[in-house]
Amino acid sequence: MTKVLVLYYSSYGHIETMAEEIARGAREAEAEVAIKRVPEIVPDHVAQRAGYKLDQSAETAAVAELPDYDAIIFGTPTRFGNMAAQMKNFLDQCGGLWFENKLVGKVGSVFTSTGSQHGGQESTILSVHTVLLHLGMVVVGLPYTFKGQMRMDEVTGCSPYGASTLADDGNGGDRRPSANELAGARFQGRHVAGIARALAAGRLKEAA
Repeated sequence: MTKVLVLYYSSYGHIETMAEEIARGAREAEAEVAIKRVPEIVPDHVAQRAGYKLDQSAETAAVAELPDYDAIIFGTPTRFGNMAAQMKNFLDQCGGLWFENKLVGKVGSVFTSTGSQHGGQESTILSVHTVLLHLGMVVVGLPYTFKGQMRMDEVTGCSPYGASTLADDGNGGDRRPSANELAGARFQGRHVAGIARALAAGRLKEAA
């Protein structure tokens, strides 16, 4: 069975919600799915003061386990048009895996959240893509076969780079992922799992 890891960082729960939907889609493609998060590096008292969601159920991932999966789908909020420091800190520890080519040929994909409609969704996803390419991963996005990213009747996340959500309602209030954004996340999870399964089957055929 294809093994998929949904690996995320979430401060306020938006990415956590998207991660659960990504995992749901991957399971629909009959993949074995694990949902894990990268470690928090913000001091506890700072996180509490900022209102971070500290009761997330996902266990913390270890860098050493990444090669165990056929596909890894990374989720990170945007920080000034780039990935969050927590995710970058985790990826910066992958030097040993890079040196030994442990992630070459694995499928990598990315989803994100931003506080506003033009808050850097695409640049954030692309910033993670750069790292994945250095690690030798096969980068997969959210194809236009997901028609929800073409919608013009509502403000929504999602692009060919990957699923995304908007975290602010435009008035400084909290906005949860919309039905369309969750559908994009589920589509991406299913799509990535299908590609990972096909690649794994090809490698088995070559080895036979």
